[in-house]
This record gives sequence, C-alpha cells and structure tokens, in this order.
Amino acid sequence: MLKIFKTKKILLLGSGELGKEVAIEAKRLGCIVIACDRYANAPAMQVATRSYVFPMLEGKNIRQVVEKEKPDFIVPEIEAIATDTLIELEKESWNVIPTAYATQTTMNRENIRRLAAEKLKLPTSPYRFAANVAELKKAADIVGFPCFIKPTMSSSGHGQSKVQNKKDLAKAWQYASDAARGNTGKVIVEGKINFDYEITLMTVRHNAGTSFCAPIGHLQVDGDYRESWQPQPMSKLALKKAQTIAKKVTDALGGRGIFGVELFIKGNKVYFSEVSPRPHDTGMVTMLTQNMSEMELHVRAILGLPIPLISCQSGASAAILSEIKTNNPSFLGITEALKAPDTAVRIFGKPIAYPHRRMAVALALGKNIKEARAKVKVMEKKIRVVK
Repeated sequence: MLKIFKTKKILLLGSGELGKEVAIEAKRLGCIVIACDRYANAPAMQVATRSYVFPMLEGKNIRQVVEKEKPDFIVPEIEAIATDTLIELEKESWNVIPTAYATQTTMNRENIRRLAAEKLKLPTSPYRFAANVAELKKAADIVGFPCFIKPTMSSSGHGQSKVQNKKDLAKAWQYASDAARGNTGKVIVEGKINFDYEITLMTVRHNAGTSFCAPIGHLQVDGDYRESWQPQPMSKLALKKAQTIAKKVTDALGGRGIFGVELFIKGNKVYFSEVSPRPHDTGMVTMLTQNMSEMELHVRAILGLPIPLISCQSGASAAILSEIKTNNPSFLGITEALKAPDTAVRIFGKPIAYPHRRMAVALALGKNIKEARAKVKVMEKKIRVVK
C-alpha cells in the first residue's frame, strides 16, 4: 500500500544562503517554511512562506514563534542560537533537527572536542583550553608553536589566529575574546598537524541508516571557506577511516539530517577537526556535482524520505566576496562568467554587502578536479559586487 505524504511545517532558525537552499528544497516537497533571522529580507526569507525578525540568541522569541507556528520540525541553520531553549523545547516533544543536544554540543568547541577526543577516543590535533592569558601561555607551551587560537564559540573563522611565538599570544587572546559568538570566557589552543589536505565529509543520518557524500576538498583563508571541490582524491583506506570517524561522531550526536564532518588527512591517517549538524558552506559545490545537493539530502532526511545512491561528478566552487560596502548590491561579470559550459552562479540575495561578506558562489563542472577548479577561479575573478 502506498504511503500518504502529508504537508509539513519547517521552522528555520537562521536564514542565510544555506538556509535559502534548504527552504527551496523544502518548498519543492510542499512544505510550509517559516524563516527567522536577526535582520529582515535575509536570503531564506525571500523564498519562505512567512518570516520573523529577532536575534537567534533570544530564547524567549524562539519559544514565542514555536508556540505560535507549531512547526513539525525546528531546523537550526546557524551556530549562534539559544540552545538552552532548544533543549527545553525538545523535552516538551518539539522536534529539533538533528537534536537539541547536537546543536548545543557542536556550537561549543570545548564540548565537541571533549566528546570526540576524550569520550569517543578519536584522533585529533593536540589541544588545551584556556580561560585567561596566563592559562593561554601554559597551553601554548604544551601544544607547541605554531598553534591556533580560536574562541570556543564562533563560526566562519571569526576570532581565529595562527600564533608563531609567545609574544603574539596576548593579541590572539584579545582578538578571540572580541570576535567570539557567545561569552564562554574560554579559547581552544590547537597544535598544528602537518596534514596533506583537509576534507569535509557530508554525512547523512536518515531512516535507513547513514550515507556519505563523496569527500569534499576545500581551501580556507583565516578559517573561512574560499574554495571547495569534489571528489577529493584519497586512498580507500583513508576514506574508510574518515567514514568510520564521521559515523562515530554523528551517531553520538544522534537525530536525522546532514552533518558536515571536517577532517585532516595525512597519508592514510585521519584526524577529526570539527562537525556542523547542518549543511556546510564547503558543501555548496554539491549543488552542481551531485544528483542530490546537501540541502536536498538534509530535507529528505528530515522528512523521512528515501535517500538512494548519491552520485557525484567532478566539480568545484568558489566564494564570491564583496570588496565594498553598499545597501544596494549589484553584480558585475555574471554574464561573462557564465559563458563557459557547465557553470552556474548562485546569488544569495543578501540585502547589504560589506568587505569580505560572502555574496554569491561560482560553480563549475570539469573532466577532472583540476579543470573544474581552474574554471571557477576564472569565474571568481570576473564577478564583482558593485553599487
């Protein structure tokens, strides 16, 4: 007997470019989408059924919208959210994706690192935590130089520093404190791993089990995504280890949905780095490379729909950053960038541009990764944000 598929209501907490694509995929499957963010006309709001504007760290407002809209699924799209409220709502039988525990654990680097390294015994970079400059100096001596100083709560590289020697530690502490999202009062100090490359392994927990996308290689600048490509070449042994680590972490976090598991690879050795319980910025490449993008996979998993074979072809992406500040952004070079075959551009629709803000992404397919990366680099150079 065929199953009846009923319309569902999804509440998005955070409405950026990834949330916009999630909203589009959900609307394609007949869902009602309610988009929330701290500013009006955020990308996902432009395609949602309804929207609300309030800071995501205000739990009272989240509860008010949940009780008013009565969503089937509460879907966090960003890290800086009032997770204590999500924990409370989940206890009251509201369905948080993937789980309130996963959202709360992964937004704090101390929580997820202790889970991965100390509870699950997974290989990671050497690390310590520090609550003041004196502790930071001791931690840096233990993990060694160079080391990386990061707020325990931040995203997109905010507050991260690479420190070469002791004299730069105080400056790194101040930068991490100023740029942190949420006041934990701590930083993580990570020792350097001499890895060959790093990947994001998009891992999907769904009704039938766990599925993996092809590994995504990526380039970051100051901890923020700039380029990604898929599939990243790697040995069968390293890929198997990566999948094993990703499954252990996502099983511990639980729930349904897609997770972006970041890993360092050195030969056949694999080290856990971080995990996001939602679509990942490096995974935007899947909008062109895969038969089902990371956003479609997320929505399918949320709705309990089948996820059959995930196919992939060689492709790459490059972030388009603004160099200017403007309240009326337009784009130069889109026509020229799209003249090459097997290319695409996704303009996010952010109403305000400012220097270094991600405003669009260029996508390209190629006969191999080298060709695809070369194509998106040409595209990235042609596209500019203008007034």
